[in-house]
Amino acid sequence: MRISDLSRRSGVSVTTIKYYLREGLLPPGRQTAATQAEYDDQHLRRLRLIRALTGVRGLSVSTTREVLDALGEHAGDTHTLLGLALGSVRVGEEPAGDAPEAGEVRALVEELGWDVHESAPARATLAETLSTLRSLGVPVDRHTLLPYARLAERTAELDLGQLDGIADPLEAAERALLLTVLLEPALMALRRLAQENESARRHAN
Repeated sequence: MRISDLSRRSGVSVTTIKYYLREGLLPPGRQTAATQAEYDDQHLRRLRLIRALTGVRGLSVSTTREVLDALGEHAGDTHTLLGLALGSVRVGEEPAGDAPEAGEVRALVEELGWDVHESAPARATLAETLSTLRSLGVPVDRHTLLPYARLAERTAELDLGQLDGIADPLEAAERALLLTVLLEPALMALRRLAQENESARRHAN
């Protein structure tokens, strides 16, 4: 397809596509003339993933390039591809911050039997959240988090179950990213609705 067709099918302007090409985010098409090139479905999938990384995850162009380069290095490893796209695996796999509660998070992950990389940013997020809650006098520990973790485990099964049947790793990474990030506000809204319902069940006359 020509660049105009790629623009029409992806919803990305020709100007933006040319910018992605210049920045090395999108590989060049097959040259057919001095000023023309042909693009294929792989370009379309990668372009959609670029949009998801920059628009949905809010990554900068330089960070998106790093993630895409890392994706290229792990093209045959769907597990790593999904981790990179979702941000659960850091580019370069630098260690996560070691907050005082990091050991408690480590114990929680071990108790759950989860296979989670030591550099996963969510580990640091959990540790910092525990620290903040305790500083505010809320007695939360890993035992409090355990039933929530079990619910999250079921949610993850539902999330990744929607990727069954998608053979192309880049398409799977894009779909996982969209489902995860864009569904999070809906999941939060469902939690609020459920809380209101539970409050009515417990307290309404």
